Amino acid sequence: MEKRVAVVFDSAGTLLHMYRVAKEMSTGSILEDIQSTLLVAEKANRALVILRTRFEDLWQCDPEMELHDFIDMYNIDLGISCSSSPFQLDDVYGIIRQNRTKVSDINEVLSIVKGRCPHVFYLAAGLVVDSQENIVPYVLSTGGQMYSKTSAAIKHLRELGADIYIASGDDEHNLKRLASSLAIPMKDVFAVATTYDKESIVRNLKETYDFVIMVGDGMNDILALRAADVGILTSQQGDERPQVLMDAADVIIGNIMDVVDIIKNMGEHTTL
Repeated sequence: MEKRVAVVFDSAGTLLHMYRVAKEMSTGSILEDIQSTLLVAEKANRALVILRTRFEDLWQCDPEMELHDFIDMYNIDLGISCSSSPFQLDDVYGIIRQNRTKVSDINEVLSIVKGRCPHVFYLAAGLVVDSQENIVPYVLSTGGQMYSKTSAAIKHLRELGADIYIASGDDEHNLKRLASSLAIPMKDVFAVATTYDKESIVRNLKETYDFVIMVGDGMNDILALRAADVGILTSQQGDERPQVLMDAADVIIGNIMDVVDIIKNMGEHTTL
């Protein structure tokens, strides 16, 4: 009997090689090649928030405008990408209003990413909020482009009969271009998925599929890695990974093409 297999991929750091920059608001220091999820995991009561905005609007605005005024002026939606404890969007808006974060702070990190990553596949901006201290400890920007083997890996997995999904903390606008490039329909893409959302996505797919494989690279994938039949942690981004994250994975790989070999090996022991 043929087994149904679903492979769920995170996007940033997993399908895409990322360049990330954060500005520490208390000191003005610029932190390069950071893991945004680890900035959240540093403390409880933190969340990573995505600004769903057109960057043209940011660049054309008065740089001294406070971020909460920009959000109100352009009716900007916010999304919670991941959090170290349960978070509500109303809390996020409230924290931003209490802080003096400016448009120039966002533009600064965006400009650094564009300068370091000129062939960027997509560009995103956001901030970390802390509900315990009611502060914005970091603003950040990320840019990414597909790993050289991403398209080939997806193609080979389809040839093996696997269905492909994306569950990502990134917003729908950025994920549309990625999904289109990989011929993944948007109905199989879960945008702005938190750590808990990813776990639920995996558990729901397990009701339909015989095997569900989760492929991720960060702390926001940890619950999904544990929930999957096979949790694959990829280290292709090159950043260090916390031990607790490595312990959550069944397999640790260094190249996205290794996922294909894992599925093939599964097929040798069971009928896929």
